[in-house]
Amino acid sequence: MYHAIAPALLASVSPLPLPVAVVQVADIELPDTVSAGTVEQAQPAGEQTGPNPLTDAPDSGEVHPGDIIRVQGTVLDTPGDPLENLNAQTFELTQKVDQAIVGPIAGVYEDDLPKPVRNGLRNVLRNLLEPVNFLNFILQLKPGKAFETLGRFALNTTAGFGGLFDVAATEQFNLPYRRNGFANTLGYYGVGPGPFMVLPLVGATTLRDLVGNTLDQAVVPFIVGPPLDTPYYAIPAYTVNSLQYRIEVDERLAAIRASDDPYMATRESYLCLREADIAKLRNRPPPRDCSIDALMAAADPYYEDELDEVAEEPAAAPVEAAVIDMAPVPAPEPVIEFVAAPVIQPAP
Repeated sequence: MYHAIAPALLASVSPLPLPVAVVQVADIELPDTVSAGTVEQAQPAGEQTGPNPLTDAPDSGEVHPGDIIRVQGTVLDTPGDPLENLNAQTFELTQKVDQAIVGPIAGVYEDDLPKPVRNGLRNVLRNLLEPVNFLNFILQLKPGKAFETLGRFALNTTAGFGGLFDVAATEQFNLPYRRNGFANTLGYYGVGPGPFMVLPLVGATTLRDLVGNTLDQAVVPFIVGPPLDTPYYAIPAYTVNSLQYRIEVDERLAAIRASDDPYMATRESYLCLREADIAKLRNRPPPRDCSIDALMAAADPYYEDELDEVAEEPAAAPVEAAVIDMAPVPAPEPVIEFVAAPVIQPAP
């Protein structure tokens, strides 16, 4: 299953009982997500004594020291993310749950459960979805990959003891695992991702991927029936898949959390990786670099400059310890005093 803050923009300021002068919108650079509206220049309260030059010449467009620039416009939705405010709130909640529950459990799952056992569970669940992969390669008119997938399923189900061992991926057969699904097929034929969403128990997704993944999970239980269509299979399978996925994305998740805007980094990372998946099906290179730094730099033109400033900031000079001269202090020279009075020495 594919898993996975809105920038604070200008809002209208409460009307002030101040004389204002309109400044040309072209003179002020607005964010892409703010539509051109009214840009006003207001004289601060308490400084209005006598005629106001701004009121007298409202079209001058001049800005004076101490003036207040009030921008009134419409905050636009981020393209592809009309539910941004709701998504950001859900993202914050899911991050707290991940840090408090999911992350620690995934750590225990990785550290305490032997790797062969974890790989075996992963292989069994992958093998159960091979018919879905096969079907979607057929729908994408890729018969070669479809029959390779069918061969994987046959080998791993028999020689791999029900998929417990990935025999097909060994050097002898060289049939690697290829994940596919209905969301990929929709994207392959040009269906757009739709709005980006962050959902509890699902994480980052889009409308297209949500529909496609739901179909992926429903096909095999519908065809096979019990016990694959019961909660006794669905809940453990979902839990194991989620923990395995959490382990695989741990490094990328750390990079996302270390970014300036974790929500935006999550959204751009998910969308970029899904674009790469669809491009791969079309035998095309990824349309863009999906590293977190590249995605943040594309979204924020000042991001690379900030990184350069941090990298170029000189390190603090080491503090040298004061050297104390421990040489012995010479004894003071004797002082000779000359006495003018006669010195009388008694006779022996």
